[in-house]
Amino acid sequence: MYDAQTTKDRIKSRCKQQKISIDVLLKACNLGINAINQINDAKGMASFSLARIADHLDCSVDYLLGRTDKQEVNR
Repeated sequence: MYDAQTTKDRIKSRCKQQKISIDVLLKACNLGINAINQINDAKGMASFSLARIADHLDCSVDYLLGRTDKQEVNR
């Protein structure tokens, strides 16, 4: 089971490292303001939305989900 708070914290941390706000991130990914809040919903965030965020933050989806501590993307 994934922890929604871990995902939120890692997104916020990557934004802070890259010196961008959550709003800037969401706009760059063509996502609505509530996209981050959907992580806590029973349905969760859409996989495509999470992939867009990971791509923009240059990290893996697995990292954002807390499945690994390595931020690098395997290409």
